[in-house]
Amino acid sequence: MYRDHTPQRAVEVHHPTPIPPPVVHPAPVVPVQPGAVPAVASIVLPDGRVVTGYAIDAVRPEPVTSKPAVSRAAVNVALGGVGFLAVCGGLLLLTSFIAALTAFIGQLIILAAVIFGGWIAIQVLGPSGSKGGTTVNIRKATFKRNHFHG
Repeated sequence: MYRDHTPQRAVEVHHPTPIPPPVVHPAPVVPVQPGAVPAVASIVLPDGRVVTGYAIDAVRPEPVTSKPAVSRAAVNVALGGVGFLAVCGGLLLLTSFIAALTAFIGQLIILAAVIFGGWIAIQVLGPSGSKGGTTVNIRKATFKRNHFHG
């Protein structure tokens, strides 16, 4: 759009020059004698064969680095925290148990009241002829209301 006002620049093209790989010279292999000749051990097996070889030193494990000492106060705080959580959990369970036991006893009282109330209702409202109560001999009875004397 504004080609007339844009100055022209010369474009330079750069081509990378490859870097030659380094020349690797293999190191000459020089046989080296050990400082001390290891001892050769021979063992005679029970069947008479002889086994000869070099003794190998046992591999020693690296020394264990000493662990930093744990502060006695830190241990006490940690154990106190665990104990506190255990007590809180126990109290929560105890509270839940007491609430459940109270609800259970309340349900038993309501059940007893319903059963006892039903028994009383049957006694009061039930048919009077089916009661196994006292039989009254009318001929010998005295009725004060009608002034009947027998």
